Amino acid sequence: MTVQYEDLQPLAERVMKRALELGATEASVATSRGSHVTIQRRERQTEQATEATTQGLVLAITKGDRYTSNSTSDLRPKALDSFIQRCVQTADYIEPDEYRRLPDLDQCGRGISEAALDQDDPAWGRRTATERTDHCAQVEEAILALDLPERISTTAYVADGRSEAVQVLSNGFSDRTAGAFFTVGGQTTVAESDKRPEAGAYYAARHLGDLPDPDLIAADVAERVRRRLGSSPTASGQYSMLVENRMAGRILSILSGPMAGSALHHGRSCLNGRLDTKIASDVLTITDDPTIPRGLGSRPWDGSCLVAKPRTMIENGVLKNYHIGLYYSRKLGVQPTGGGRSNWVVKPGDRSFEDIAKELPKAILVTGFLGGNSNSTTGDFSFGIQGLLLENGEVVQSLSEMNVAGNLLTILDNLVEVANDPWTWSTVRSPAMHFANVQFSGRES
Repeated sequence: MTVQYEDLQPLAERVMKRALELGATEASVATSRGSHVTIQRRERQTEQATEATTQGLVLAITKGDRYTSNSTSDLRPKALDSFIQRCVQTADYIEPDEYRRLPDLDQCGRGISEAALDQDDPAWGRRTATERTDHCAQVEEAILALDLPERISTTAYVADGRSEAVQVLSNGFSDRTAGAFFTVGGQTTVAESDKRPEAGAYYAARHLGDLPDPDLIAADVAERVRRRLGSSPTASGQYSMLVENRMAGRILSILSGPMAGSALHHGRSCLNGRLDTKIASDVLTITDDPTIPRGLGSRPWDGSCLVAKPRTMIENGVLKNYHIGLYYSRKLGVQPTGGGRSNWVVKPGDRSFEDIAKELPKAILVTGFLGGNSNSTTGDFSFGIQGLLLENGEVVQSLSEMNVAGNLLTILDNLVEVANDPWTWSTVRSPAMHFANVQFSGRES
């Protein structure tokens, strides 16, 4: 009998009990299983159809002050017993680390009930292969029905999945969670002289009914590919920068590295020592909220099984919290604040993106980031971009072959305004953003 026919809870409890019998001082067991399906169509034919199931177990133990964590996907009883024995034996060869221990039981728990979190859409279990294929075909046909110049190819994509997980700690904590996800999107490539401009649009949600309909997706794809036509670099220099709501998360993600407890402990954070000081303009407020119903980053507890709860990260430009998990909180001598972000919610402004743009004599609207890098120690960053050159809100040129570069703290200080259009199909729920005096490199004047 495989684990697919066995409940995850008693499995996790048996593994924990066995690890303690073999000499572990503390034990944490996470068991999970999941399934996901992907359908991709191109030129009215199914190009890819895959279905995969996964199962796994992670066993983390301490033996005295020695800590080890190991994972396996072989959950047969005999193989598991051998795996547990090796885990406990391995701890004898690990250097002691006094900070690796479980939290107190009163720190653990669920920040929001499973019903309130609302991540497990029953529609996933009812969805058939035919319905998935039909959904993908509807998206493809909606894109093909649009008038686009010299189309080369069109691709449509749908995917969905569901996972279950159980967490059991030897301190007495035990809980389980489950969630589904759905994604949909499309992409089109067109011919333009010797270029092949392409663009796409993708959406993700916890509930199938929260995805946009095929016509909206198709219109989004068409608009984005038309924006790519005639693209070229403009002159290097400083510009007002507008970042689309769906792309704002890429800029804000630069904050994640220097906010992490590991970066703070290792002296690799440009935000070290900046708590309760201004690191951005007054208009920026970010809340980390793991309790948003149907949120893509929502969770009942964090990686250490501590209660997941909303925290203000930046308030009116002032840094209020870091992302410090249990382990690094002990090393730093501070209270844990959650190891890593969940849903980042940027407080929206009062005006629309269009109203902001039309007041700017000249601005670069960033519609996509291409590669690049950022340094959490210095805050410096550099990204390739795609976008549009705007004058008083009107498009005057499509942009490509350009880079944007700067420093995290400088660009956040130059944040002028956020719009009122938060993007909800992401773990970063940000409106469009307007930054002043941003350095772009393109063609030489």
